[in-house]
Amino acid sequence: MTAVRFKGITKSYGSVRAIDDISFSMHSGAFTTILGPSGSGKTTILSLIAGIIEPTSGSIEVGDRDITHLPAAERNTGLVFQSYALFPHMTIFDNIAFPLRIRKASAAEIRQRVGEALTQVRLEGFADRKPHQLSGGQQQRVALARAIVFKPDILLLDEPLAALDRNLREEVRIEIRALQHSLGITTVMVTHDQEEAMSLSDHVVLMSDGRIEQVGTPDELYHRPATRFAAGFLGTANFLEGTWREGAIRSERGEIFPSHGKALSKALSPGARVTGLLRPDEVCLASGPGALEGRVVDVDFLGEVVRYTLKTVQGQELRAHVTGQHARHKEGAQVHLTWDPERVWLLPDSTEATGGAGDDPAADRADNLHQEKERMTQ
Repeated sequence: MTAVRFKGITKSYGSVRAIDDISFSMHSGAFTTILGPSGSGKTTILSLIAGIIEPTSGSIEVGDRDITHLPAAERNTGLVFQSYALFPHMTIFDNIAFPLRIRKASAAEIRQRVGEALTQVRLEGFADRKPHQLSGGQQQRVALARAIVFKPDILLLDEPLAALDRNLREEVRIEIRALQHSLGITTVMVTHDQEEAMSLSDHVVLMSDGRIEQVGTPDELYHRPATRFAAGFLGTANFLEGTWREGAIRSERGEIFPSHGKALSKALSPGARVTGLLRPDEVCLASGPGALEGRVVDVDFLGEVVRYTLKTVQGQELRAHVTGQHARHKEGAQVHLTWDPERVWLLPDSTEATGGAGDDPAADRADNLHQEKERMTQ
């Protein structure tokens, strides 16, 4: 069952198209992340679902309802802001109760639902405190409780972990995923953080310059990207460029990169120009015979992982991520590089990176409207 459906959506600001004729679906009960760099249009998508802005053309459906021009207050969506947007003068209880009071719920219902929400986010006993008395992670959980207390059809998360330090991000990320699983609520998150998207999502919608690059599971986007941009945006990528011939990619410099020729295209003719994707964790380093000879250019020790920058004899730069328990190679060491040819994913050579840059005018407009529309979107 499809929960949210975009059909031919375009959003323009004058001559600037923040969203350019996109169509895709988000499934009921799933956690979908809209991922992309700054300026890709991801915040615009969230604002369109929330009703903060309206599309220039196209339609948006939730279930069997067309909500394209429906006022934000009638959409039954819960929105969690990046800045939490808690009322500093109110207690935690009153912050969470606010959307229920707007909906004129009875006092008994408010007490019951706020109590349930506090339990769901593990903040029992904090009802009488003020926001400034809580940590950043606790404030984020209050914002989550306020967004779910009225049982919305869709939960919208606007970069919910951006304001937290690394340790808190990991903790709250686990809590968000557990809460989403327990509630079974359709959830849409926007972020530019690949790690958040990979760890939280059932499906990822990867955006670039107002267009969709690829829609799929995190595993599909990471291991079987449809474009070079998708391959480079999610994680670190080694690109092996050359012509396809006899089970290998042969570079112009003379390197031979073993590959079994797995690609999205059904046919791959000998001599075709291709780009192979090889993830750094698939590269093995050895001091004995191997596929390629190389030299260690740089070593980045991160505890459980050692990240190597390498250069082949012919000049190809490659990266390898090796678990820390393996023997470390020093900078300048001569090594041999090997990998399983099955792990090389082929992309058409004509596929170019198209990453967005600069500011998203739709995102700026949405930010300006967040506070004004908060009461309605909750």
